[in-house]
Amino acid sequence: MNAASSATVPNRIADHGIIGDMRTAALVAVDGTIDYFCHPDLDSPSLFCSLLHPGAGFFSLCVDNDGFDTRQIYLPDTNILLTRFLDDGAIGEVSDFMPTDGSGRIVRRAKAVIGKVTFALRIVPRPDYGRIVPALEPIEGGFSVSWTQDGKDHQLYFYSDRPMTIEDDGATGRWTLQEGETVHVVFCPGRADMPKIDKVYVREAFQQTSEYWHKWVGQGSYPGNWRELVVRSALTLKLLTSQKHGSIAAAATFGLPEVLGGERNWDYRYCWVRDSAFTLYAFSRLNYYDEAEAFTHFLLERMMEQPEDGGPGLQIMYAMDGNDHLHETTLDHMDGFENSRPVRIGNEAYTQRQMDIFGEFMDAVYISTKARGKPTTSAWKKMRRMLDWVAANWHLPDKGIWESRGEDEDYLSSRLMCWVALDRGLRIAMRQSLPCDMETWRKARDTIQETILEEFWNPDIGAFTQVKGGVALDAVVLLMPLVRFINPRDPMWVSTLKAVQENLVHDCLVHRYNNDEASDDGLEGREGSFTICSFWYVEALARTGHVAEARLMFEKLHSYANHLGLYAEELSSSGDHLGNFPQGLTHLSLISAAIWLDRALGDGSGGEHRHILEDPDGIS
Repeated sequence: MNAASSATVPNRIADHGIIGDMRTAALVAVDGTIDYFCHPDLDSPSLFCSLLHPGAGFFSLCVDNDGFDTRQIYLPDTNILLTRFLDDGAIGEVSDFMPTDGSGRIVRRAKAVIGKVTFALRIVPRPDYGRIVPALEPIEGGFSVSWTQDGKDHQLYFYSDRPMTIEDDGATGRWTLQEGETVHVVFCPGRADMPKIDKVYVREAFQQTSEYWHKWVGQGSYPGNWRELVVRSALTLKLLTSQKHGSIAAAATFGLPEVLGGERNWDYRYCWVRDSAFTLYAFSRLNYYDEAEAFTHFLLERMMEQPEDGGPGLQIMYAMDGNDHLHETTLDHMDGFENSRPVRIGNEAYTQRQMDIFGEFMDAVYISTKARGKPTTSAWKKMRRMLDWVAANWHLPDKGIWESRGEDEDYLSSRLMCWVALDRGLRIAMRQSLPCDMETWRKARDTIQETILEEFWNPDIGAFTQVKGGVALDAVVLLMPLVRFINPRDPMWVSTLKAVQENLVHDCLVHRYNNDEASDDGLEGREGSFTICSFWYVEALARTGHVAEARLMFEKLHSYANHLGLYAEELSSSGDHLGNFPQGLTHLSLISAAIWLDRALGDGSGGEHRHILEDPDGIS
C-alpha cells in the first residue's frame, strides 16, 4: 500500500502485531499502519481506528513502493516490533515500540537496511472514535493536534527529524534513505518537561525499553519445550496489565466480530475477574507473583468500596481504573470490521450475575498466599464475607461463564467454580490458620459437589451437561479435572471427554457449545471455535494420560497462530482469527497447556506418559 493514500482495512484481524506500555496499546498492521490505538488508556476513546472504520484515523509509516514484500517479527524476548519491507535490491525496516517509562509515547523508526529505500508517512488523527476532526498546526520539529471536547482543551504532538507537511486532513512525509540511514516519528501526549526528541532520545528509549522486557522475561521460569511460544504469550499478557492499577484487560480491542457481518461485537478492554484470575494462574506457573499481588490488591480495593450489606462485594468486571459502571452504547457512525455491526463500547455484562467469578478469584488468592503468605486481616475479613455469601447463595441461577444474553440458568460452570471458591477458601484458612465458619463452608462445598454429580450428569449422553437437567454439552466441562474436582481417570469424566470429542471437537478446534435450540445464548449467528477451549482440551488430554494426542493437537493449534504467535478470541474453520485481538484467555490457556505437556514429556517417554499428574497449585 502506498502510504500517501488512504489507509485500507487489512482483510484479516490476524494481520497485526501489538505494542504497548502497560497503560494502553496499539495494533500495527503488516503494511506498517497503526490502525488501532486508544489514548491515553486502553479503555479510552480511540485516536486511530481505521481497523473498524475507514474514516476513524491511522498512522502509516512504510516503504513507498508496492513491489516490496512485508514481514513482521518481534525482537526476541521483547515487545519491540519490526516490520520489514523486502525487495530484490533493497530492504527497509520500521521498528515500533512504546517506552515503559509512563510517557505514553509511540516511537517509530524507519531504516534503510540494504540499498536505497523511500519511506512514506501519513498521519490522520481522529479522536473520540473518529468523531472529531482536530486542528493540526506546525511546531518546531513536528506538528500539534488539538481539539476541544466537553469544555476541555486537548493537545497531542508528533515529532520527526525530517520535515513533515500538513495537508488536507493529516500530515505527510516522504524521505529517501541511503543504506544505514534512519528517520524517526514519535507520538507524544504532552510537551511539559519533554526531553528533546532526537536520534539520541530514540536510541536511548529503544535501549531502555529493550532492557525492561529482557529483564522481565529473565525473571520468569519457562518450559524447555515451546519456550519462544510461551514467552510471546507471557509478553502479550503483560501488555494487557495495568502498571498503575494492577488490573488486567481481557483483550486490547473493542468491536472486532466473533461472526463476520454479525452482532457479536463486544468491548473487551475491561478487567473481568474471571479472565484476570486465569491470567494470574498462567503468570504463577512462570514464577511471576508481583502481578498476582497487584491484581489481588486491585480487587480487594473494589471489595472495600462496597457497603457492608451482606452482598458478595464483587461484580464480574471493572474498568481498568476500577470504575464499576460500564454503560454499553453503539458507535452507529462506524461501519465495523467487514461491515460487522453494531460496534459497541462499554459492556452491559457488568450488570450480570455470574457466580463463577468467586471461584476464579479465590483460586488466584490461593496461589498468591502460597507464594507470599497469609492475606492481611482486613483482606481476609472481606474474603470471609464473600465466601459466607457464596455458601448461602451458590444455587442462584445466572448468566454463566460465557455471559449469555438469554435467560438465567443453573449453569455447570457456576456450580463448579462456587465449589472451587469454597474449596480454596478452606485450604487457605487451614494452611494459614485463619478464622472462618469452616463447617458451613465445608458443608456447602460438599453439597455443591453432590448436586453436580447428580443433577448435571446425563446418563443418556454419558456426560456432564451445560445446565442442570440439560442435554447440551459445554466445553467448560474440560475444567473439571483442571480444578481437581474430578479424577481424570474417573469413568464419568472419561465418558464426558469422549462426548466432548464427538460433539464439540473438530480436528484440534473446539467450540465452547453448540448454539442451537438446546443451548441458546440469546444471540444470532454461529460463532467460530473458541481458542481457549482448544487449549483446555489439550491440557485435559494430557492430564487424562493421552499425551501423544495432546502434543499433536497442541502443534496443530500452534499452526493457527498469526505470523507473530498471537491469537484472537476465536478461529474459523479456515483458520481466520475472529473476535478481539490479542485475547488474554487464549494466551494464558496456551501457557498452561504448554507447561503441562512439557512436564508430561519430561520423562523422555515420547508421549506415552501415563501416570496421573498432580497439580499442587489450582487450575493451571
